[in-house]
Amino acid sequence: MTATRHVPVMLDRCLHLLAPALAEPGAVVVDCTLGLGGHSEALLSTFPAARLVALDRDKEALRLSGERLAPYGDRATLVHAVYDELPDVLDRLGIPRVQGVLFDLGVSSMQLDEAERGFAYAQDAPLDMRMDQSAGMSAAEVLNTYAPGELVRILRAYGEEKQAKRIVSAIVRERAVEPFTNSARLVELIRDALPQAAKRTGGNPAKRTFQALRIEVNGELSSVEAAIPAAVGALAVGGRIAVLAYHSLEDRLVKQVFAAGAANTAPPGLPVVPEQYQPRLRLLTRGAELPTETEIAENRRAAPARLRGAERIREAVR
Repeated sequence: MTATRHVPVMLDRCLHLLAPALAEPGAVVVDCTLGLGGHSEALLSTFPAARLVALDRDKEALRLSGERLAPYGDRATLVHAVYDELPDVLDRLGIPRVQGVLFDLGVSSMQLDEAERGFAYAQDAPLDMRMDQSAGMSAAEVLNTYAPGELVRILRAYGEEKQAKRIVSAIVRERAVEPFTNSARLVELIRDALPQAAKRTGGNPAKRTFQALRIEVNGELSSVEAAIPAAVGALAVGGRIAVLAYHSLEDRLVKQVFAAGAANTAPPGLPVVPEQYQPRLRLLTRGAELPTETEIAENRRAAPARLRGAERIREAVR
């Protein structure tokens, strides 16, 4: 897998949203989801006065991106960390505030393209799905050990799978015969378990189950829930944040954090609103922006992307 094959999602729009905050010398921009480094490379080349801090939990992604970003020397600092560890990372680097933050949430192109990682339902592979293969439970362990009720909850909550009970019943029956190890067996089981009507809508019938397992294995929603407020908190006044989300659960969390930051929280009826109640954020996007048809044609993985941006307009008043 080479970094050059990667097409960053909604790249021009992300750069445009962050640009006003990154022109000054000494500006720090954080790419919280480095992946194969497409967004990071564009940030470094577009904003020559900026310094980059980039995070990823995947050691192979860090290695490949390190090669890609090597020409930028000490302007790029790459860190092995999950994005909800951002405050600790900045503290260790002695960076009190940053001018820009970018999140490209979800699974990276490299992880999808390497069959042995087990993220893709279109090819047979070990059921792993860990973004950091040095830690945590694999998807196979989740399937083979979780209680039926917990599996149903995961498929409903993280995959929005209406047929969760039917699928889990089949999983529990089959794992008693032989534990799950590979993706093809799970895909076949899901196809067999679903009623005909459910198979005719929404693409591959295994898509929602695989999404749910991936989110559970990597603790993605809890990480996003902690990371977005932490990133907003790390922004200097005038700093900007751009977030790309790929399913409604992630996007809803981003929307809630941005909406809360942009809200006036004063009790009704005050003639003058004290500073502690005034908005801390200004929204830069009207709702979530979608990729263009041209972008989707160039990169089919851009299709579900939802982009939101915000600017820090005041410090929080304690």
